[in-house]
Amino acid sequence: MIVRVVLAAIVVLGLVFAVSSCGTIESGNVGIRTTLGKVSADEVEPGIYLGVPGISRVQEFSAKEIGLDLNDLTPKARDNLSLRDLDVTVYYRVMPGSVADLYVKYAGQHTRDEGSRVYLPAYALLQRVARNAIYQQASHIDSLVMHTQREELAQAVRKSLQGELDANDKGVFQITRVVIRSLTTDPAIEKAIQDSVAAQKQLETTKQRIAIAEAEAQVEVKKAEGIARANQIINQSLTREYLQHESNLALLKFAEKGGTTTVVLPANMQTAPLINIGK
Repeated sequence: MIVRVVLAAIVVLGLVFAVSSCGTIESGNVGIRTTLGKVSADEVEPGIYLGVPGISRVQEFSAKEIGLDLNDLTPKARDNLSLRDLDVTVYYRVMPGSVADLYVKYAGQHTRDEGSRVYLPAYALLQRVARNAIYQQASHIDSLVMHTQREELAQAVRKSLQGELDANDKGVFQITRVVIRSLTTDPAIEKAIQDSVAAQKQLETTKQRIAIAEAEAQVEVKKAEGIARANQIINQSLTREYLQHESNLALLKFAEKGGTTTVVLPANMQTAPLINIGK
């Protein structure tokens, strides 16, 4: 009886060990097999894997896009003013065929995701390098305009980070995108930005007023030029004969009224004075 119990216990323990040494790798991930402390150079492909109880184990690593959040950053801008808060998410992917090499090269730099229980390769390394890239690229932009250049900052960080990773591990990492989630400047900078915007709007208003005044002045100049031109034409047409003609017309009107005594002596008149003496 005791023998049967012992045998049953051995079988159960064997099954437990067998189950614990077997598992599956999710599609898009790879496994890293360690046998007696030695890491296999070949990644375990997605699917079911088998192991030897107590001798080998397989750890699952993500080969999918990984989001790396960097929060509460306070980099200095080009004008030496620090941002109040900068939150950035860097998305990266590791080439599946390079995970085993990374596992050895950057031992201790990998992080296990508590939700999926999958390891994120070189997560701590990316966290450190990405932080440095963000601080470096932020220092090239003035604090007063950084809020308007979020996309430019994100692209500069992606390019800088990709370049630094390629310098040490060519073709291993791919920075897929960088997202600036939040960018808050210092209160003093916010006040300066508001003052700058107000001054810009005031300048635009002043320019519009000047443009309107100049347009109105041009209208007045055109009117004056028109009047001067008209007077010039009139003056050129006022000949002695024309004035005599006008005098004759005026005399005719006086004569038609009758019963009046009128003397007409125009100033500087060059024609003969017109005198009408009534009866």
